[in-house]
Amino acid sequence: MFEIVLFEPEIPPNTGNVMRLAANTGCRLHLVRPLGFSLSDKQLERAGMDYRAGIDYTLHDDWERCRETLAGHRIYAITTKGTQHHDQVRYQAGDAFVFGPETRGLPPHILSQSAAQLRLPMLPGSRSLNLANAVAVVIYEAWRQLDFAGAT
Repeated sequence: MFEIVLFEPEIPPNTGNVMRLAANTGCRLHLVRPLGFSLSDKQLERAGMDYRAGIDYTLHDDWERCRETLAGHRIYAITTKGTQHHDQVRYQAGDAFVFGPETRGLPPHILSQSAAQLRLPMLPGSRSLNLANAVAVVIYEAWRQLDFAGAT
């Protein structure tokens, strides 16, 4: 399916919600340190519910290790600075989507290493969407393009 990368996530419930999304869509999740919380955080557990045990996730010490793991995958940076809307790309199974920390977004070195910088449309004056919501919008668009392969 797809690879979801949370680069230095800060808010436990967002990561828990993304874990639940990964479990329900068959995506692999990559968490890049440092995390703004402990993986035993109660808010993370509450948001992820019992899905955490059933997902495929990897904890990476830094971006370079994550990038090495994703070698051969197309990597898309999701950013408010994106030049293309998220629905203007033809996705393939195995594509990776990188999302930045909730308060800072992705740093320039990650943006420059991506196949494309994608953005979600928003009304003028809007700053950003909630991280977990943004991940869900992108993953469901990519999965829709693959005709929801594997879904019942």
